[in-house]
This record gives sequence, structure tokens and C-alpha cells, in this order.
Amino acid sequence: MLDIKFIRENKDIVAAGAKKKRVEIDLDKLIALDDERLKVLKEVEDLRSEVNRVSNDIARNQDTSLKVQLIEEMRGVKEEIKTKEEKLKSIIEEWQSRMLEVPNIPDISVPEGASDKDNQEMRHWGELPKFDFEPKDHIEIMNKLGMVNFERGVKVHGFRGYYLTGAGAELSLALWNYGFEFFGKKNFGLMIPPAVLKKNNFYGTGHLPAGVEDLYWTQDGDGLIATAEIPLMAYHSGEVLFVEELPKKYIGFSPCFRREAGAHGKDTKGLYRVNEFFKLEQLILCEANHDLSVKFHEELNNNFEEFVQSLGLPYRVVNACGGDLGRGHVKMYDVEAWMPSLEKYGELGSASYFHDFQSRRCNIRYKDKDGKTRYTHSLNATAVATPRILIAIIENYQEADGSVKIPEVLKKYMGGREFIDKQ
Repeated sequence: MLDIKFIRENKDIVAAGAKKKRVEIDLDKLIALDDERLKVLKEVEDLRSEVNRVSNDIARNQDTSLKVQLIEEMRGVKEEIKTKEEKLKSIIEEWQSRMLEVPNIPDISVPEGASDKDNQEMRHWGELPKFDFEPKDHIEIMNKLGMVNFERGVKVHGFRGYYLTGAGAELSLALWNYGFEFFGKKNFGLMIPPAVLKKNNFYGTGHLPAGVEDLYWTQDGDGLIATAEIPLMAYHSGEVLFVEELPKKYIGFSPCFRREAGAHGKDTKGLYRVNEFFKLEQLILCEANHDLSVKFHEELNNNFEEFVQSLGLPYRVVNACGGDLGRGHVKMYDVEAWMPSLEKYGELGSASYFHDFQSRRCNIRYKDKDGKTRYTHSLNATAVATPRILIAIIENYQEADGSVKIPEVLKKYMGGREFIDKQ
């Protein structure tokens, strides 16, 4: 969430940022509503002050008839206060709703564009595999090796359902354990957070109100998390930290649930786009400094690139365009691995920063060196997301005989085996 004072003083900049993100927002109406909010708020406060003043007069006055007169007059004022408070409540509810719709301002380095097709390639790493046979897709390979069962997954879950079986489950466990070890060396505090959260926490990270159709809800109105970013941000919600405590670095491991409501017809086969998965997520809270946010953004993305490199997967990094950014994002990188069966790159994870957009919503603050209370900046990035990364590993490491070579760094978690083959 942006500060209303900032919005009022920088309306043209906020409007340009919304346009770059392809978000329609009526800032004039928001500012007019804020004027009304401030006007009615002042009226309520003035009336309350009058009641307090007269109450003191009543207490001091010895004239009984005058007291009765003042009390009667105040009865009417109190009714007026009640009416104006109801009006103020209605105005504030609409004002808050409109404030939540205002997108963050993208960095100047974010490219123009309407969708992920317009994302800008920054660099690529690794050599694309060259096969002396016709490469297969992960669905065929995993089915033949007993690593997955889509038929039974659809039977019990429905569309996008799957079971990871045998070596498919084993490979996922290997990736998680390797991820714990790899990112543990980066000085992140490990957490397994709750996966069911109160609704307000989804507003805190910006997953609401825009993403409501993509989330799962319980009968009590709680939500199932789409990423560990949400509970990790909620961890310090409503707190005031000290600058000496920053940066806070966490890595959360959790199940994740996404309805993929806006993805009908996209990646309908296999493990690329599923409703439930497991993920390790990096998160940083730091001082309110743009240069520091940029530094940590690069650090988080480099961490993930190093992880993908250690698996030997060819990939590229793209700078997400304005139309591909979420409302809260200032900037986002996507890391995309080569998918041989598709003959194109597919996203493995992303790294983003938000300035104080999320921290204002979550009310996470800190005392700086001068004793001033400020909102922290927040950043997050993927560490490991399964099962999607299995696609890249299985397709890039496939052998002519249908087996899959196990990446060197995962062998110790797979019993020292060299290959996954039909048992």
C-alpha cells in the first residue's frame, strides 16, 4: 500500500506507474474521497471536543437549571456525532478499498509490455542439451519410470491432480534436503510456517484483493497459502523492530495451493501448472533504503541462480515487464530453465522487491538510528519449487534408454545412485 500523502503529492507518478502495470485506477476519485474523509473526520473531532468542553463546564457549574440545559443541548450534539461517525465509517470503508487497489510504482528499469511475452531477457547460462535421439517429455519419461500417476491423481483430485510415486517422490525429497543444505549456508533462518491463515494476511502481501479467485478458502473464511511469502511476512506483522535486528532473512518450507483460475487452457498437461505443490521461499526484511533493496534483490536472485547452476540446468533470466508485475512489485526477475520437450524456457522461480508496500499493509516497522519509526522494505524469491523443477531435471538429464541421470549434487540424497531407471 502506498501512503495517501505520497499519492496526493505524486499523483502523476502514481498514475504513470499504474499505466505501466496495465492497472486502471481513478486517483482523482480517491483523492476526492480522501478530502471527504478528512472533512468529516474533522467535524467529528470538533464535535467531540465540544462535548468534552461542555462536560467540564457542567461539572464545574453550580447552577442546576443551567446544567439541565447544557445536558439537553449535548444530547443533540451526541446524536449528531453518531450520525457523522456512521457516515465516516462508510467513507473509510470505501477509502480503504480504493487504497488497496492502488498499485506500487515500478522501477524505471522495468521494461514496457503487456504480458510475460514482453519480458526482457537479461542473460542466459549453460549449454542447451544436444540429444542423438528424439527427446521425450517429462510425462512419458516419468510414467515409464513409475515416477508419477496422473490418472489416479485426476480421479481423486480432479483436473491438474497428480501423485508423485517411487523415484518421483524420492527426487522431490532429495531436492528439498539439498535446498535446506544449500540455502542454510546463506544464513537464512529456516521456518515451516502455517499453511492456513486469517484473511487479513493475504491483504498484507497484496495477494488480495486482486488475487481472490486464485486462492482456496475454508468454511471459516481462512485461506490456504499460495506461497510461504504470506506467513513469513505475517510473522512480524504489527511489530516494531530495531534497526540492529535488520536485515531479517528467512527461508520457509510449505505446501502451496493455487486454483490457477486465470490459467484455463495454459499448460494443462503434466506438472508445470498444478493446484498444490511444495516450495522453499526466501524472504528478507531490510531498512527503508532503495539501494539496499536493489542489493538484496540481486542477492536473492543470485542465490537461486547458483542453486539452478549447481543442478546443471541451462536457464535464462528475464526482467519482468510492467504488465507482468503484481500490484505490489517494484521489480521482478524470472529464472526460466530450458524445457527440451517444449523447445523453450519455462519459469522455475522469481525474485521480487516491494519497498514498503507490503510492510505498510502488514504494519511492520523499525526504529532507525535516529529513533524515527519507519516501515521496513520487503523482498522475496523462490528457493526450490517442486514439482515444476522436476520437469527441467528429467527432460535435460534423460538418456536414450529411457533412464534419467541424477544430477551430481543430488546423488547422496538418492542413495548414491547414478540413474533413475525402471525398477
